[in-house]
Amino acid sequence: MELLIKGSTELNKMFAALQRTASGLRRDFGEVENLQQSLRGARDFVAKAAARIEESILTDLLLVRPNAGLLTPNVSRMGDGRDEFVLSLSGAANFVRANPHFAISLALRSNDETKIALVYSPIDERLFYAEADNGAYAFSAFHSARLRVSNLSNPADLTIAYNTDHVPAIPGAVRQTGCPALDLAWVAAGRFDAFVSAPLDYAEIAAGELLVRESGGTVTMGADLIATNGQVQL
Repeated sequence: MELLIKGSTELNKMFAALQRTASGLRRDFGEVENLQQSLRGARDFVAKAAARIEESILTDLLLVRPNAGLLTPNVSRMGDGRDEFVLSLSGAANFVRANPHFAISLALRSNDETKIALVYSPIDERLFYAEADNGAYAFSAFHSARLRVSNLSNPADLTIAYNTDHVPAIPGAVRQTGCPALDLAWVAAGRFDAFVSAPLDYAEIAAGELLVRESGGTVTMGADLIATNGQVQL
């Protein structure tokens, strides 16, 4: 196949699957904008759209690795015990309110290690991707740019994203975007200096974790998930 982005054939096949699924999501987004008078109706619509993501992309992914398992927030399917695709619609609550800040998070794990990661924002068609030991990149308008975390450490200069109700009073700027997958991608890209979250479904963060590590950052998972540029002390 013709390679669309810098990386392996498997990475490109996964991106092609994302693009096909994203075209349907963009149509769904147009529909949900018309449902804002009924929040319950919008939630039901988005829940069905998320289920369609899993169904539509699965066929394509099994062409990449036919015996792989599947993990989503709603589905866990055993495969060969070695390979697993990890998939999530991150920022679904934003989608419900016709806020375009949401993304599809997709990772391929082999022997319990994430090998390929993609976080794709379907509305602005921007992709963040990484392969283990080969760096992290952003792709837009047929151009790939290497991702690097920021090098800021002065608290007054920091921009930190949170996904928790307990936001400490710290210098610098605080953001709550509602899309953890993109928050992690933005740490990788140096747009945020750190991201702190209450525990999340692993399907939502598997891809973002590799993005941060491959761009020079750190990720720790304890009582909270903390991703930083390696300079920030939280």
